[in-house]
Amino acid sequence: MTPKRNPIENPRDDERAPKSDAGTDPELVEDLGALLDAGASASAELEVARDEAARNLATAQKWQAEFENYRKRQERDAADVRGRAAERIVTELIPVLDDLDRAIAHTVASSASGGELDHLLSGVEMVRTRVLTVFSKEGVEVVDPIGAEFDPNLHQAVGQREDADVPEHTVVEVYQKGYLMAGRVVRPAMVMVSAGGPTRTA
Repeated sequence: MTPKRNPIENPRDDERAPKSDAGTDPELVEDLGALLDAGASASAELEVARDEAARNLATAQKWQAEFENYRKRQERDAADVRGRAAERIVTELIPVLDDLDRAIAHTVASSASGGELDHLLSGVEMVRTRVLTVFSKEGVEVVDPIGAEFDPNLHQAVGQREDADVPEHTVVEVYQKGYLMAGRVVRPAMVMVSAGGPTRTA
């Protein structure tokens, strides 16, 4: 006859085995899974937001650079318009100065005595001085290169004169003075250039 088992002294194998996961709360597992999914989704959304912010910043910087370039172009164009308007005025006044120069030269040549001719000469010289003052304020420089070396960038040669005593390519006569404005040639000086003389040394 099989002896009876004492449940206290000899527990059954199935009672000694650890409990399985069957006792885990399924709602807790579901909640943890939902939290993990939400965290992954939030991380992905954050990355998308960062990419979008970077794109927006790049676009803003591009527009800012383009606006700055546009502003500089507008300033250059405005300055160029002002410069060309002033240049037109100067171009129109240059012949007036030519006439004044000729009138002064003629008055000096024909003035054998004082009186009215001296008064006329004084008035013409005063007008010429006023015109030159206006030119100076507008940044105009007079090119009167008598005795200087011929410079094709500033002078226009209208002829040559043989002179063995003057260095080669020296301006020996100025028919019309030249004018510069802001470093740009408005009109070159019309000059006579020497030839046949010694070579000019540097």
